[in-house]
Amino acid sequence: MIRSLSIVVLVLALQPIGAVAATCAGANPAITSVSVKDVASGPSNQYHLVGTVTNMGSSGQSRNTLQFVDIYQYGNHMDARGIPPLGAGQSYSFNYTWLRNPEAARGSTTLDFRIRMVQGSDCNPSNGNYRLTF
Repeated sequence: MIRSLSIVVLVLALQPIGAVAATCAGANPAITSVSVKDVASGPSNQYHLVGTVTNMGSSGQSRNTLQFVDIYQYGNHMDARGIPPLGAGQSYSFNYTWLRNPEAARGSTTLDFRIRMVQGSDCNPSNGNYRLTF
């Protein structure tokens, strides 16, 4: 009994984590990337960020889907970007400009990006978060 239970646990442990996401049937918007596109120097450096949301689900979102990417720093809501309804496999890019002191040390700014569904569905909300440190 213990031996067969050990084998079952071993087999389950060897399953890829992505297998759980593959069973997600329906719309599945995910923040797949956020990066610094460029920096404009000045009294405050302007960091131009570009992010991508992709519907990794097996079906498109309904036309009345209302969703946003909320932007946070240290838990404080700073801004939001609207994301249109996405078809299965479709992506949408959003832009955000962050003003930063030219003397700020590299790696000292962290922004969190989170999908917020107002209307619509998301069969895997755990992939709606992204953290960028620059």
